[in-house]
Amino acid sequence: MRNMNEMMLKKRSTKYLPEDLVVEILSRVPLTSLARLRWACKGWNDLIKDKILAKKPSQIIMLIDSRVYLASVNIHKINNNKVNLTSQFSLKDPLSHNFSEEVDIQNVFHCDGLLLCTTKDDRLVVWNPLSRETRWIQPRNTNKEFEYFALGKSSSNKYKILRIVHTGKTHPGLLEFEIYDFTSNSWKVISESRDWLKPLWKSCVMSVNGNIYWLASREGDGIFLQSFDFSTERFRRVSLPGDHHYYNIFSLAVTREKQQLCLLTQDRQVPARNVWIATKIESKGAASWIKFLSFDLPNFHHPFHFCSPMNFLIDRENKVLVCPGRKNGVSNNFLNILGENKFIQVDHQDGKSVCSLLVNYVPTFVQIHQGSLK
Repeated sequence: MRNMNEMMLKKRSTKYLPEDLVVEILSRVPLTSLARLRWACKGWNDLIKDKILAKKPSQIIMLIDSRVYLASVNIHKINNNKVNLTSQFSLKDPLSHNFSEEVDIQNVFHCDGLLLCTTKDDRLVVWNPLSRETRWIQPRNTNKEFEYFALGKSSSNKYKILRIVHTGKTHPGLLEFEIYDFTSNSWKVISESRDWLKPLWKSCVMSVNGNIYWLASREGDGIFLQSFDFSTERFRRVSLPGDHHYYNIFSLAVTREKQQLCLLTQDRQVPARNVWIATKIESKGAASWIKFLSFDLPNFHHPFHFCSPMNFLIDRENKVLVCPGRKNGVSNNFLNILGENKFIQVDHQDGKSVCSLLVNYVPTFVQIHQGSLK
């Protein structure tokens, strides 16, 4: 009888661990393993969704040599100026034998923890790397001069894909816009335009609270900031900070914590580079901006330059900008970390590797169903 009581007490104490202790244990589990653990019981599922994911340090997705990697860059603990990758997200090809081969990824667009990937053989897939769910999508027509895809969602949390297609070799060429609806599994044309001289949105389309933003240009008007609202399925022009005729615009980014749009500029009169953050964007396009970071490249005494468009991230806590180097000839290094009094050049274990994209990653358990995203 005594032994039976001891066994019951032991079982009870194991089953009912204090919540703080469970959170501490689960917070040490690698991100890629949490998806399996959340099915252990409802209590763990709630803890992982509400507390564990929020406690995870800032994660970055890197597209390196057609593969997606998860990484964290701690500027205070960079060992020998090398970046260490946490893990690789493996996207298996359903057309390969027994899903044995990985897909070669051309580009990645991030929205709420979901990745919209275009492949090198012109396929399109929505992918949740945390749950490993995928949804392969057939574009209506891929015989175009140039196209770009972006994932967003409406105010009712209904996900959609915007396809931007540029046809013709003249300037301005014809821009066509199509929407993919997950529920109906179909595309529809929503608009077309010949107003824009040169589309600059490749590699710098950003998702902020479900809507997307990119840089475009028009004859006689220079570069401007364009957006698309997935709720109304309408385009709108967003105001830039100050007088945009006094600076050059390089690219866009998004903060991780509050999902705020960032803008990288260079003054035309002085060599200062500035990072702006949009603290508010109203429904009609009026935006409020604050200057987050300012630095002068000549003070670094290192070979470095900006190009447009250029992919970058910002670290609000340490007030630095992080951008890939070798891909666009920005520098000869894998990554570059810049701040007001800081310049760190970071290499990768493989000296020949190229990081073509940096994306802030916010993990999610949004489920990809056959007819919709939930």
